[in-house]
Amino acid sequence: MPPLLLASASPRRLALLRQIGVVPALVLPAELDETPLAGEIPRLLARRLAAAKAQAVAATHPDHLVLAADTVVGLGRRILPKAETGAEVAACLELLSGRRHRVLTGLCLIHGASGRQALRVVQTAVQFKRLSAAEIAGYVAAGEGIGKAGGYAIQGRADQFVSQLQGSYSNVVGLPLQDTAGLLAGFGYSLWAQPVI
Repeated sequence: MPPLLLASASPRRLALLRQIGVVPALVLPAELDETPLAGEIPRLLARRLAAAKAQAVAATHPDHLVLAADTVVGLGRRILPKAETGAEVAACLELLSGRRHRVLTGLCLIHGASGRQALRVVQTAVQFKRLSAAEIAGYVAAGEGIGKAGGYAIQGRADQFVSQLQGSYSNVVGLPLQDTAGLLAGFGYSLWAQPVI
């Protein structure tokens, strides 16, 4: 079994993997331009970036099993940004208030030496309640939305905004665990053979 490499800088993804008993031998994020292409829709962006991240890291670590993921928040065909400022967090929450949106995570698993690759996109539908100006301002002040796709982290205070969720909760956090476990198993990686954490 080749050693597993997580091609992500996200501490949430690492924690989620550990939740199912998977501890990567190496964590090495791929440095890519994540700007959407002209006319690109959320599903295609998540798929393209996950594949590009995995391929970039697999090229330099062909003997590893490389797992990469990219999470995108979509409102219709619109791609919400990874919020970098409080103003962007507020703008995202104003758009999401009272509306249903999609969280899409592209997953890619590659073993460079054999050339084997698996790629899929997992979708979760999330409905937000209507948010008050005070709730938006409070969430911005809490600082949780900075660096998060769509300007919120469901595993934190934003969970109180969710009125309905259809699909994988862990997908909204950043890594759909059922699908990830399935991909790993398909490559012969035994989750149950790993030491208990």
